[in-house]
Amino acid sequence: MRMKALSILLFTCVGAGLAISAEPFGVDPSPPKVAELSEAPAPRPQAFDRLTFHAAPKPLSKDAVTSDWPSFLGPKDDAISPETPLLHAWPEGGPPKVWEVRKGEGYTSPAISGEHLVIFHAVEGKEVIECLHPETGQRYWVHEYPINYRDRFGYANGPRGSPSIADGRVVTVGVTCMMTCLDLKTGRVAWQRDLRKEFLVPQDFFGHGGSALLVDGMAIVNVGGKSEMALDDDDMEDRARKLATPGLCVGSFDLKTGRLLWGVKDSWGASYATPVAATMHGKKKVFVFTGGESNPATGGLLCLDAKDGTVHDRIPWRADDYTSATASSPVIIPEKNRVFISTAYPKGRPLGGVMLEFDENFKAREVWKSERLATHWMNPVYVDGYLYAIDGELQQSSKLVCVNADTGEEKWREDVIWEETALARPGRGGRPGSAPVLGIQRASLLKVDGKFLVLSELGSLLWMDLSPSGAKVEARAPLFFAPHTWCLPAVSRGLLYVMQNEDEQAMGSSGPRILCYDLRALAK
Repeated sequence: MRMKALSILLFTCVGAGLAISAEPFGVDPSPPKVAELSEAPAPRPQAFDRLTFHAAPKPLSKDAVTSDWPSFLGPKDDAISPETPLLHAWPEGGPPKVWEVRKGEGYTSPAISGEHLVIFHAVEGKEVIECLHPETGQRYWVHEYPINYRDRFGYANGPRGSPSIADGRVVTVGVTCMMTCLDLKTGRVAWQRDLRKEFLVPQDFFGHGGSALLVDGMAIVNVGGKSEMALDDDDMEDRARKLATPGLCVGSFDLKTGRLLWGVKDSWGASYATPVAATMHGKKKVFVFTGGESNPATGGLLCLDAKDGTVHDRIPWRADDYTSATASSPVIIPEKNRVFISTAYPKGRPLGGVMLEFDENFKAREVWKSERLATHWMNPVYVDGYLYAIDGELQQSSKLVCVNADTGEEKWREDVIWEETALARPGRGGRPGSAPVLGIQRASLLKVDGKFLVLSELGSLLWMDLSPSGAKVEARAPLFFAPHTWCLPAVSRGLLYVMQNEDEQAMGSSGPRILCYDLRALAK
């Protein structure tokens, strides 16, 4: 049954001003100062005090297929990499470690373009953008700026949105909604915008969390602005009223100048999902799964024209639970002109996922929905007609599932668990002790080289063969034992990059860090 479309206010860039289709939104409130990025010499990478180098990786196979990892979900925004061949049979202890760099707070994945790898984190009240050499971990440059953020729920006081790279620029959107564009090779600031101040963006539950989508010279962001600023010390009624006011929901910013090109005005706030671009019916569209803090909870999917932001459809899909946080990005089924979205808060409705199909006018119809495919922040992966995903909001209830993308039929559901001998305690009288049972829990899934790399929530890495007929673990290695391993790993040129976000003691004390592993293999 089609969901009733609601009116939405759209403004587009026309000449030097903005033409408003309904009520005026206003011109760009604060076009940023644009730096003159002259041909400055690029710095050479240097070792620094937080870097530990372990061993050089093997040379790439002459037949290797390699790729950049320029954004949160990889080269095509689908958590799939074309890389091959990779090392599937690991030595004892897991894949060889190449280097590691201690990092600060945050839940972000790295972005990689050529010989430049960018990480984004927070250290002692500053957000830090660093560019490293992917093979050595040595640093090219670092840029930092102060932030004032304390998480309302006790989680990390750092960024959630990952860096994005395109056209020689790197763009970040921090936890306080500070948007920064840097020259990738030199680290020089091209432009910077305080979106929170300019567009009255509330802090929301965990700060701002989505990454920027870089496409066709634009940086598209689910801003989540309001007409009135909602403050933490507002009473509940006044805060709810302010959170319901319309503002800049989605903005497209010129990658070179930072100027606002087009925007969508809506009361839906900013979610923790990242916008995704797709070509449907021969035309490029952008899908933004919105929904920030609001009471009652509101949000859903926007289908927008990539060139001018025209709103084709607005599909409400948000659990009616105040505490719900939309965090799983849209999954595109390009050959069927379909998009899958999902939420994971069982106290509210709707619960779970819905498959939408867009007609030639880019209006959506519901194909199927399922309460048993409720993804939290772990993005489903679509392969050959099937969705592979983690269903469940909480650790203890999460399961690995396979669903037919055409019908919504569940093919299987697995609780992937094992006895972790690395954590076994000695028994009495010299007898072997018991080992704790661990599982992948709310794991990250990455499809590469014909299989799936699965990174568990506590830091175990698995090679798994996932197909409609079942799930099989082919290799497993504990990289570390630390909670909040919530970031999708990245793979580029045969190297795997994993973010450890919390301290761990079980395998030798170590703090948050990025680790590089050698997955290079000889040609098959």
